[in-house]
Amino acid sequence: MATIYIDDKSYEVPAGKNLLEACLTLGKDLPYFCWHPAMGSIGACRQCAVKVYKDENDTKGKLFMSCMEQVRDGMRLSIADMEAKEFRAHVIGWLMTNHPHDCAVCDEGGSCHLQDMTVMTGHNYRNYRFDKRTYINQYLGPFINHEMNRCIQCYRCVRYYKDYAGGKDLDVFAAHNHLYFGRHEDGVLESEFSGNLVEVCPTGVFTDKTLKQHYTRKWDLTMAPSVCHHCSLGCNISAGERYGTLRNITNRYNGEVNGYFLCDRGRFGYEHVNHVGRIRKPLVRAQLPEATDKLTALQAAAAAFRTGSVIGIGSPRASLESNFMLKTLVGDDNFHHGVSDTEHDLVDLALKILKEGAARTPSLREVEQADAIFILGEDLINTAPMLALAVRQSVRKQPALEHISKANIPVWQDAAVRELLQDEMGPLFIATIHDTKLDEIATHTYHDSSDAIARLGFAVANFIHADFPEVQGLNEDEIQLAQLIADALMAAKKPLVISGTHCGNERVLMASANIANALVAKKKEAGIVLTLPECNSMGLAMLGGHKLESAFEAVLNGYADTVIILENDLYRRARAGMVTNFLKTAKNIMVLDHLHNATTEEADILLAAGTFAEADGTLINNEGRAQRFFQVYPTGEDLQESWRWLGELGTLLAHDSISHWHGFDDVLQAMVKEMPEFKGVDAVAPGTDFRIAGQKIPRAPHRFSGRTAMLANINVSEPKPPVDPDAPLSYTMEGYRGQPPSSMIPFFWAPGWNSAQATNKYQQEIGGNLKGGDPGLRLIKPNTSHTAPYTQTVPQKFQPLEGHLYMLPLHHIFGSEELSMHSPPIVERAPEPYVLLNEEDAIQMKLQEGQSLSFTIEGQVYQLPVKISPIIRSGTAGMPAGLPGKPYAELPAWATLNRELKWKQQPQTTY
Repeated sequence: MATIYIDDKSYEVPAGKNLLEACLTLGKDLPYFCWHPAMGSIGACRQCAVKVYKDENDTKGKLFMSCMEQVRDGMRLSIADMEAKEFRAHVIGWLMTNHPHDCAVCDEGGSCHLQDMTVMTGHNYRNYRFDKRTYINQYLGPFINHEMNRCIQCYRCVRYYKDYAGGKDLDVFAAHNHLYFGRHEDGVLESEFSGNLVEVCPTGVFTDKTLKQHYTRKWDLTMAPSVCHHCSLGCNISAGERYGTLRNITNRYNGEVNGYFLCDRGRFGYEHVNHVGRIRKPLVRAQLPEATDKLTALQAAAAAFRTGSVIGIGSPRASLESNFMLKTLVGDDNFHHGVSDTEHDLVDLALKILKEGAARTPSLREVEQADAIFILGEDLINTAPMLALAVRQSVRKQPALEHISKANIPVWQDAAVRELLQDEMGPLFIATIHDTKLDEIATHTYHDSSDAIARLGFAVANFIHADFPEVQGLNEDEIQLAQLIADALMAAKKPLVISGTHCGNERVLMASANIANALVAKKKEAGIVLTLPECNSMGLAMLGGHKLESAFEAVLNGYADTVIILENDLYRRARAGMVTNFLKTAKNIMVLDHLHNATTEEADILLAAGTFAEADGTLINNEGRAQRFFQVYPTGEDLQESWRWLGELGTLLAHDSISHWHGFDDVLQAMVKEMPEFKGVDAVAPGTDFRIAGQKIPRAPHRFSGRTAMLANINVSEPKPPVDPDAPLSYTMEGYRGQPPSSMIPFFWAPGWNSAQATNKYQQEIGGNLKGGDPGLRLIKPNTSHTAPYTQTVPQKFQPLEGHLYMLPLHHIFGSEELSMHSPPIVERAPEPYVLLNEEDAIQMKLQEGQSLSFTIEGQVYQLPVKISPIIRSGTAGMPAGLPGKPYAELPAWATLNRELKWKQQPQTTY
C-alpha cells in the first residue's frame, strides 16, 4: 500500500495503480473519457488532469493526466486546484465544439457519460458559434445504430473492438480532429461482442438499435437483476421494462463472471419475451379458449393428474425451483431430464468430473489469469462466447506480465504495453473439429475428428505423467504436438484445460479430465472448465433424474398415462417420429411454457409460464455457481412462474409437501433441506422479508415518470402499485436509495453518475469485486485427493465408412440457441441450414458449393446445401445444431449417403 495526499488529506491506496483509479476507488469525482478499467490508459482525452506537487513545500505544482501517472508513496495532488479545474473545463469545451445539441432526442440521453462529465466540469454554455463538423453515418447491422456526429474522439471504441475483443472490421480513419470511427464501408459488424460498444462509448455514437424500436429513457425503465439464459456461463444482466414489454438488456457487473461485458446473443436475444407467439392465457383443448381461466385450467390439470400414473419432464432452460417443484409433484422415480440421451450422459459426466476430479474450475475472471491454455473440442465463440473473450485476454496478458516488469512499464499503460509486445501471444493450443475464430491467436491448432482430439488429449496427459494411459498409433506430427502442449502446460504456473459437451464425445471430456488430474499430480495449480449446453444444464444434472427415452418407454409401455412437460420443446430433443408417437400415446399432456412450439400444439392442457423477465428463480452455471434472477415486472394471474403453477396444482391435489409451501422462500428452503448438494442456495440472495432501513429496494430510478398516466387508457384513477410477494424489491421508484446487496442491484446509479460508469461507485476497488462480494455461490469443490487417471480407455483411430459420413455438430452463436432465435436481429445474423464437407470428399462426390447433399440419419432424410472446407476431417461432415428449418438429429451420428458414393481415405489431420 502507498500513502498519498489528495487536497491535503492522507489516504491508503494500492501501490502500482494509476492516480485516476486510486481517486475513483476513494469515491472522488474526477472526469475522464478515454480510460476504461478493463482496457487501461492511453491519455488521449486529457480530461482527468490533476495538480501534482513535489512535496509539502511545493505550492505551484504541475498538471498531470491522472490516468497516466502511477501512484507513489508520499505523492501529493489536488483535484480541486483552480488551474486543474479550469484545464478540465477547457478540455470539455474543446470536446464539445462539434458535438450536436441533440440530448433531447439522443438515444443515450439520461445514461450518457458525456452528460455526466460536462456537468461535473461545470461546462454549461457553448462558446463556439460556427458551423459544426458533420459526418455521414453507416449501417452497422441489426444490433448497433451509428451516429458519428456525436463522437468526441476518445478512441474507446476501436481500443475495445480491435485490441480487447479482437475485431477486424472497425477502425479509425483520417487524422487530427477529423477522425471517423467506423467500417471501411457500410456493413454488419462481424464481432460477436459488438454490442458492448453501446456501453463502452461515452456518448451516443454507438447505441442499441433494438432499444430504438421501442425507445424509453433509462430513468423510465423498470429494472431488475437477472442472469442471461442463452448459454451455460451465467453472465449477469439488468433487464429493463416499460409498458409491459422488455425494452433492453444491459450488462450487470460481476467481477467473477462477465465483468463489464456481454456477448451479442446475451444482449440482443431478449425479444422472445415480447414475441407474438407468447402463450399468455391457459388453455384446455376440450373447452372453448374463451372459457378457460386459471382455476378451470388448474382443475382440469388436477383431474388429469388423478386419472393414473404421472411422469414429469424437466428442462435445462427452466429454473432450479421449477424443476424441483415438478420433481416433488411427480416423485423422484417419475422425473425425467428433458434432454437427449447423449446430452444427459455428457452433462452427468461433466458434473462427475468436476466433483471427483482434482482440478478446480476457475471463474471467467480467473481464466484471464491462466498462463497456458489447451482447448479440446469446443468452438468457444459459438458455445460459450464470454469464455472465448476471457481466453483472448489471457493470451494478451501473459506475455505482458512477463515482459513489462523488466521494462518497468505498469500493466495499465495500454499503448506502451502493446507497443512492447507487438504480436506476441501467450501459449494457447486448440484442438477442434473445424476452425474457430480463436485460431488466429493460437500457438498451434489441430483439426480432426472428435476421437482424434480425445487421443491427442490422452497423449498429452501421458507426456505430463507416465502413470496415465499411453496412446498407440500416433503419427510423428501428433507425438511432437502432444509433447509441445505437455511442455507448455508444465512450464505454466496456472495451466488451464477447457472442454465441454458440444462436440458430443464423452472421450474428449475424459481426456480433458486426465490432463487436469495429471497436472495436479505434478503439483501444478491447474484448472478445468467444462462448458454445458444450456443455462441450467448443471442445475438439472444436480437435481438428478431419468433419461428422456425412459419417459417415452414408460408411456409407450402403458406404465404412465399423464405427462407434464416443463418449458421444453421435445421436438428439439429427440427424433420427430419418436416424439409424435409418445405424445399421441399419452392420454393427458400438460405443458407449461411461454412460447408456442411443436410440443405445445399437442398439449391437452397448456399453462402460460413466465419468461425470465416475469419470474423469480435460480440458475447454476457451468462452474457450479448458483445465481438468482428476479422478476422485472408483474403480470396478470393467467401468466405466472412455472413453479407457482405447479405449486397451486400441488395445493389443489393436497400434496403432502407442496400444500405447505406458500411462496418462493418456502420452495427454496425445502429444496435445500431435501437436497444437501444445494446447501447455501437459499442465501444466494436476501429473502423476501429483507429490508434496508425498513424499505424495499426500488426497481425504478428515482426520476421514473408517468406512473399516474400509464394506465389512463384503462382507468384514470391511479391504481395501487403491485406488491412483489417473492422478493425484497418494489415495482416502484419508492424505496431505499443507497446501495443494496450486490445480488440485488437492479441498475447502477450514483449522484452525478447516470451512465454505465456508475459501476465504479459499487466496487471495492476499480475493476475489482463489488462491495460485499460478487453475486453467486460456488456449490462444487474439487476432490484434491484424487489425482489418478479418470479413465484408462483410449479411443481407437477414426476410420471412415464407405457410403457414410460421420456427422458432427457445428454450433452458431446466432442460430443454435432456442430462445434467442425468436429475436428478429438474431435471426438476421443466423445462417441457413447446410452441411459442411471436406473439399476432397466433395470432389470425390462431384459436389460443388451450394449443391444439395441427400443423406439419412436414423431413418430421417435430410437434403441440405453443401459448404466446402479444406479443414474438416475426410470421412466426417458437419451439420449446424439447433437451427430451425431442419428435423432434429442426435449428433454425432453416422449418416448414410442417399447415392452411391465412394472416396479414398484422406490424411487424418489438418494443421
